[in-house]
Amino acid sequence: MSVTGLCQICETAEATHDCDRCGALVCSEHWNRGNGLCVECTAEIGGGSGEKTPRGSGSEDIRPPDTDDETHQL
Repeated sequence: MSVTGLCQICETAEATHDCDRCGALVCSEHWNRGNGLCVECTAEIGGGSGEKTPRGSGSEDIRPPDTDDETHQL
């Protein structure tokens, strides 16, 4: 896809990328190469590191239920 026009964030630099999430045309300064998103979408999803975290990737805090049953204690 050909990207032409001004960055939709700073409105001064030439757009060189389009965001995979919102479709915004952005310059290199407002593009996160690590996840293919503009900096605004990256901030919204909490991807400050530039890496996508897929759902169900095990990043959730999963703990066994608390129990008062002494037989389950180590």
